[in-house]
Amino acid sequence: MKQLSALLLTGALGLVGPCSASAQEAPSPYHTRFGVDAPIIAGLGITSGVGLYLVQQKTALDAAGLAALNKNDVPKFDRFSAGYYSARAQTTSDFMAYGTLVVAPGLLALNPAAHAHYGQVLALYVETVLATEAIFTMSVGNVTRYRPYLYGPEGGDKRTGVVATNSFFSGHTANTATATFFAAKVFHDFNPGSPAQPYVWGAAATVPIVVAYFRIEAGKHFLSDNIVGYAVGATMGVVVPQLHKVAGQRGVSLVPLQGVNVNGYAYSGLLLSKQL
Repeated sequence: MKQLSALLLTGALGLVGPCSASAQEAPSPYHTRFGVDAPIIAGLGITSGVGLYLVQQKTALDAAGLAALNKNDVPKFDRFSAGYYSARAQTTSDFMAYGTLVVAPGLLALNPAAHAHYGQVLALYVETVLATEAIFTMSVGNVTRYRPYLYGPEGGDKRTGVVATNSFFSGHTANTATATFFAAKVFHDFNPGSPAQPYVWGAAATVPIVVAYFRIEAGKHFLSDNIVGYAVGATMGVVVPQLHKVAGQRGVSLVPLQGVNVNGYAYSGLLLSKQL
């Protein structure tokens, strides 16, 4: 996923500008501004770049270090997968993760409500994925955790590369969850009350789990790495578009409240109201 941040950054800066104008053509649940979102996207891209630089500065294990690895040093929660390795599972997880990053936003283009604001949706999508990438790259750049396959005999020349230190946390699972939960969240906001929502959210939750399964089978990540990746990706996929919701559509609001109580005394205050 090393080139992902740069590609997203390049595309996003061109999308943020025109999306506000297109959003004026018809109501949209989101509000974007070039002066706000462009610097955020640029900052996230820079942060991702710093994280990738830190990854390159990490030290790989030598032969002595590999020989010293012991499965018993792995927490019991994760120990079952220490030594796993499968090139086929890795290929499958690559195909699913990278494919989902393209397919998820592509499916939103088929929805008439979202399609009318597709430039805005794509800008939000890039910003969301970059938020996940920034957290991911800074994590792997600062945390050294050896991949499960190092505890077994397989892996070939991957065993002595820096990439073998990047187990925490799973970028494939995180990015997949970002894409699916973003798509579900945007569909939800553009189509409130749609009977398809349970199926959309169900698919959004399931696909990253399948990717996580194959990452474990491939020996690339422990279970806890995937749990963290899932949590980060799902959170970003929902929170970033939610932060761009038009005022009054964010689910909760403060409503002025005043009147006279049963004792005849006047009162005033604020009521926290949730929109259903």
